[in-house]
Amino acid sequence: MAEQAETASRGVVQRMLSVVGAHNVASSVWGYVDTTIRWCWIPNWLPSWCPTSQMQLQTAEDMMLRCVDSMFSKQYVPISNGNRLWTLSFGCDHVKDKTPLVLLHGFGGGVGLWAQNLDALSQRRPVFALDLLGFGQSSRPLLSTDSREAEDQFVESIEQWRAKVGLEAMILLGHNLGGYLAVSYCMKYPGRVKHIVLVEPWGFPECPNTAEADRPIPVWIKALGAMFSPFNPLAGLRLVGPLGPTLVQTLRPDFKRKFSTMFTDNTVSEYIYHLNVQTPSGETAFKNMTAPYGWAKRPMLQRMDQLEPEIPITIIYGSRSGIDSNSGSAIKEMRPHSHVEIITIRGAGHYVYADQPEDFNHRVLQACDKVDCSREKSGY
Repeated sequence: MAEQAETASRGVVQRMLSVVGAHNVASSVWGYVDTTIRWCWIPNWLPSWCPTSQMQLQTAEDMMLRCVDSMFSKQYVPISNGNRLWTLSFGCDHVKDKTPLVLLHGFGGGVGLWAQNLDALSQRRPVFALDLLGFGQSSRPLLSTDSREAEDQFVESIEQWRAKVGLEAMILLGHNLGGYLAVSYCMKYPGRVKHIVLVEPWGFPECPNTAEADRPIPVWIKALGAMFSPFNPLAGLRLVGPLGPTLVQTLRPDFKRKFSTMFTDNTVSEYIYHLNVQTPSGETAFKNMTAPYGWAKRPMLQRMDQLEPEIPITIIYGSRSGIDSNSGSAIKEMRPHSHVEIITIRGAGHYVYADQPEDFNHRVLQACDKVDCSREKSGY
């Protein structure tokens, strides 16, 4: 009986999707919603549907960085097509001979989320933190809908940024999407990277072919997936308009806890809100790089053989994270003649650098120091 009911239910849903063309309808509707209502400056004399602006984002970022004691500069670094990448630069005279560390944030992030790390990491070497193209205060152009081309646009923007800043070589540290892009960049420009630090990286494993056989997905979930697949990941935040700031505070109270040693107010949630209700340029590109259920369309593990074996990799996971650390073990197995170190930080979740900043900073500094030791031994 249960099987018959399941079969009947599946048939009804499939017929509904077929008759109404749910996926196409949702695509059409959302094409309007997320390209028009995301701003919704109704007439000019009414407030924005989303209470945000570039100035408010800048102010929110300044609030995030107000507890950073080290001297640093802020600038827009121009790249091609009139685009600019927002950049924080840290560097004292006594560390200029050290290999610079470049921080690449994850999906939906920005330079302000490194607030608990910048002082410690910049004491021993120059540090640069940039907002990826399409995120934060960087330019938000229309990026390709093709996953390969979108990835290449991100990579080329990083290379153009490097050339403009004048870095000969660097240590690339990437969290989440930033880790994926760090490896992609290194595959194309291996001579520019001395070490890769991957922090809870996204997009490495392949989508398991046995998912349906081992754990069947209910029909209603598949139906909802078809309905919501055209939506950008953070579209709901823009859709609720003035309720957005409250929504972030309600759904992600953990961010306030992560930065509780620096802030007692809603500084972090306000920053995250303003980061993600601007034009969803990078967000849309990320969605186009993503397969159903969050898997990457172009899994990085399939391409690790393209990475030069001489380039060392440090992979950092949080012990309480939901990210599968098996990718780290797979990378180690695939690179038997390369340096691959896997670090698990106790008590940390996906945002390792914010959950356990002291431990994270210490481990990253250790990994970076090995780069300069190797360079001194080789005579460079």
